[in-house]
Amino acid sequence: MTAPTYANRCALVTGASAGIGAAFARELAARGCALVLTARRTDRLDALAAELHEKHGVRCECIAADLADPTAVESLCAEIARRGIAIDILVNNAGYGVPGSFLTSAWSTHADFIRVLMTVPCELIYQLLPGMQQRGYGRILNIASLAGHIPGSAGHTLYGASKAFLIKFSQSLALENTTTGVNVCAVCPGFTYSEFHDVTGTRGIVSKMPKWMWMHADEVARIGVDAAERGEIVCVTGRVNRAIKSLFKLLPDRFALRSMQKRSKSFRARD
Repeated sequence: MTAPTYANRCALVTGASAGIGAAFARELAARGCALVLTARRTDRLDALAAELHEKHGVRCECIAADLADPTAVESLCAEIARRGIAIDILVNNAGYGVPGSFLTSAWSTHADFIRVLMTVPCELIYQLLPGMQQRGYGRILNIASLAGHIPGSAGHTLYGASKAFLIKFSQSLALENTTTGVNVCAVCPGFTYSEFHDVTGTRGIVSKMPKWMWMHADEVARIGVDAAERGEIVCVTGRVNRAIKSLFKLLPDRFALRSMQKRSKSFRARD
């Protein structure tokens, strides 16, 4: 099946400077989509924009933003409007993890996390969805996680909760937009090769996990874009991840939690 093209579309990708965000930018550019890339690291954004313009000939705009700043979304959307850009596709990818148990980090650290992973996706959609509805076309991809489908773990306390929120939010939003031309999809990758585990300090832990549990970011991006185009509301990427989701769904809660208690030390930093 031929991949859909987006020659007359423009996508905003948050957290675009590396990992899954950069992979989504590359996937969309390969399909002819113009891009607005945002992240904190300007040098990486500029390098990616140059790469994609040279390789695919697409327009790439870079807008640096720290999404933990409460004014960031308003400023970002104002700058996009100032440049005369209409966003047709939104990839809410920006995210990270806070290692350790809940009380080992300052509340300000958790507040920033909640803002970036939960408030910002909602606020961006609130700002951009009306234009999509008016034009009768939109694609919203909220990058959630397999962690949103399985029991919470000890360590990285808010991570699974934030991803479960994105999944439920995406489902509700999708149902509200069945007749608007806007597709909403929660993309739920499992373990993915990226810088995520280096940033969270869990690389040494997760590197011991078997290779068959891992996917490459470009696979996640391709599957996610195709799922959103098909109108799939929740997309768990990869057969292994779908099997894990199904297994935990079948287990009684107490057994699922007990299993997670035993296994979470293999992929979560608790202290």
